[in-house]
Amino acid sequence: MSLDNPELFSIKLDTGRNQIKEIPLTSAELSFEKPAGPNEPAILNYNPSFKTGDYKLIVQAKDASGNFAGVNERVVSFRVIEEESVTHILNYPNPFSTSTQFVFTLTGEQAPEDFSIRIFTVTGKLIREISKEELGLLRIGTNRTQFKWDGTDQFGQKLANGVYLYKAFINNSQGQSYKTNKHNRVDQAFNEGFGKMVILR
Repeated sequence: MSLDNPELFSIKLDTGRNQIKEIPLTSAELSFEKPAGPNEPAILNYNPSFKTGDYKLIVQAKDASGNFAGVNERVVSFRVIEEESVTHILNYPNPFSTSTQFVFTLTGEQAPEDFSIRIFTVTGKLIREISKEELGLLRIGTNRTQFKWDGTDQFGQKLANGVYLYKAFINNSQGQSYKTNKHNRVDQAFNEGFGKMVILR
């Protein structure tokens, strides 16, 4: 039987300190999409507005016969950061031999106006600057650049094996620098915003 009744869903939100509230299925933050066909899913979209903080979304659903989707509710933990910031700036793979991409998370209302990644020797000499245009489309959330750096300098010369440093330079439309948040051990490993990468050919 097709799942065409939004009341078969249950959505709760843990806003911290075990303050769990049930989201009414009549809420304007929810929208229900009936299955497009007999083998298509029903979708319940939740579009809330959150303040900065840590949350847990708790979801359960039943089919048209009343069978639960799982024994336990599905719980997803997430963090909301309203300010413009960047976290988890990594290159992957690291070490690398042929090429590496950059992975990072952006927060705020819109993607930054200016974004570049500069690569340095361990003595601080700038050897390559990767522009926003080279990196490709940026969005709020987790990004993995389309661009793959091949371990060459500004003149296309291959760099020697070894350790190099990199740092992201990010500004919004008012020219203000993005804050670098430190949320986990990965971010704590960065010294003044610099990360380390290794070339092994």
